[in-house]
Amino acid sequence: MKMIIRAMSERAQCINYLRRHLPSRAEFLIDVPGNAMDAFLAALRAAGTGPAVHMEEDIFLTRDFEKKLMAAINERPDEVIQFFSRRKKDTTIGSRYESGGSFVNAQCFYLPADYSWQILDYYDIWEGKAEHPTGLDLMVADWLKGRREKYWIHVPSLVQHRTLPSLIDSRRSTKRQSQTFEECQL
Repeated sequence: MKMIIRAMSERAQCINYLRRHLPSRAEFLIDVPGNAMDAFLAALRAAGTGPAVHMEEDIFLTRDFEKKLMAAINERPDEVIQFFSRRKKDTTIGSRYESGGSFVNAQCFYLPADYSWQILDYYDIWEGKAEHPTGLDLMVADWLKGRREKYWIHVPSLVQHRTLPSLIDSRRSTKRQSQTFEECQL
């Protein structure tokens, strides 16, 4: 299974942290020309038809990340799994299915075999391109919604969003962290 990290060289400290803690097979796509959507499309191409974990570089990992990640994927290898969430239900309900149209956040998620390729194809017909040119999570949500497919939110979150300014939109809050993340790997 591929592990693909979309990264910007301005975040060298984040990239170095992930290189220290992720397996050597992790593939870094650094400074893909264009915007966040272009980087995501490149990641989907890199995944090909196999299963893949898609990640962003601005995260911290939980302790024993790969072990916890693989355990969750092995329970649901044919389902989309979100490994970062900031929803209130995370603390009250825990792990659960959500409707595909509610998919949000792209810090770390799993796509089963063929899904990356199918989402790449979907981009050509996605009607949200003009309104959301960097909305890769919104595109995934629309694709899942069109299939009437749910996805699994794994609690606790296995990654934590760092308190850094967004490189996509500097007006976004830096306070976009999961309330369920635990055991940070430093």
